[in-house]
Amino acid sequence: MKVILLGEIKGKGGEGDIVDVAQGYAENYLFPKKLAVAATKGELKQLEQRRNNIAKREEKRLADANALKANLDGKQVTVDVKVGDEGILFGSVTAAMVADAVKDQLGVEIDRKRVELGKPIKVAGAHTVAISLYREIRAEVVVLVGVTAEELAAESETAETEAEAEVVEEATEEAAE
Repeated sequence: MKVILLGEIKGKGGEGDIVDVAQGYAENYLFPKKLAVAATKGELKQLEQRRNNIAKREEKRLADANALKANLDGKQVTVDVKVGDEGILFGSVTAAMVADAVKDQLGVEIDRKRVELGKPIKVAGAHTVAISLYREIRAEVVVLVGVTAEELAAESETAETEAEAEVVEEATEEAAE
């Protein structure tokens, strides 16, 4: 069944797109929620008249999403959770927790459904999380779980120093042989 989308639907398209969907999906989900209308001749004529307005709104959404991406990309947020021995969390960090941290620390309100975790975060440390802003536009935020940025920097410096010490130690042993 061909329908005209009235808003963005993930995986289907954006406002004004004509897509082919199952009849049951259209009648039981899209039509009652006013997300789409049937692609009749009358609706197609109205769509042609609204094309300029739709294009302007689309352009504005893309500009807003790109500005938001520039604001968010590469930023760090900290999520405070209880961490057990060996850096294992009690529970896990959810998309809602990441969205709340972004809102509190960066001042940008993000719907939790737009946070793409893949799998729940269950280990302390730095994790890169993608946030879907609009269609194919995504921002990547570094989520520090159970540690602060200063602690993470100190840990990486300590690890580098230890690695250098091991290399020097191995070289000394080889020279002694």
